[in-house]
Amino acid sequence: MSAVSAEAVSGKVRERGAVRPRPVGGEPAPLAPRARLLPALSAVYRAQLSRARVARIPLLFVATFQSVGIMILMRGVVDGGDEARAVVAGSSVLVVAFVALNLLAQYFGQLRASGGLDHYATLPVPPAAVVLGAAGAYASFTVPGTAVTAIVGSVLFKLPLAHLWVLAGVIPLAGAALAGLGAALGLLAPRQELATLLGQLGMSAALLLGVLPASHMPAPIALARDLLPSTYGVEAFARSFDTHPDWLRVAADLGVCAGVGVVSLAVATWAYRRAAVR
Repeated sequence: MSAVSAEAVSGKVRERGAVRPRPVGGEPAPLAPRARLLPALSAVYRAQLSRARVARIPLLFVATFQSVGIMILMRGVVDGGDEARAVVAGSSVLVVAFVALNLLAQYFGQLRASGGLDHYATLPVPPAAVVLGAAGAYASFTVPGTAVTAIVGSVLFKLPLAHLWVLAGVIPLAGAALAGLGAALGLLAPRQELATLLGQLGMSAALLLGVLPASHMPAPIALARDLLPSTYGVEAFARSFDTHPDWLRVAADLGVCAGVGVVSLAVATWAYRRAAVR
């Protein structure tokens, strides 16, 4: 058996590309650049939407059934007018609050408690993509239930169906505001149980302050209603039932939802960074 020098073997292997030279000084090779925001956001959104579609369909049915049940109960005490508009609009936006605020707060609370944030922290994606992707998926998941609730309520209270297209603005903008709030609550809560509690309280506030007519509330409760982001989605949708809607006020209400959505999602992104490095 002939002897072959180590240099010859090393040279052949290097020529075949099996051995790559280490960087000068023994330093590790640089990591690949982080993914850009939009492609990363799209990937997280699709993954979260697929997950929510499998795991959250029963809960979406519960949210829709709950809102329709509330309208049926209120039908016995409300005949029409502003009260009927408030009931239908509040019940429709309640579906968004149930999923985008309540379930998202629970999801991020569970993710933080179980160490799931460590998985996302190892991925080369911007923190904003994780928060926006999850929030967008949960907000999108509310579209069928909100539409069904609005149609059933309009028929039940004999309200016009001509301007239901306003939901195309109400759902994403109110959903963004509530999803950002839910994500922030889940990420900032020190314990998973507290995140669940805060999500439930937020949904209950959207129920009590959104479904009941504002004119029947005491002044302190009305002030609390004005501080709730979902209120402006409710007001925008309720105004669309008028014979001649004031579209400037509708746009103003949706603008408030958009502004709150930007702020709440920014806070949620900061909370994600804070939780991921601990």
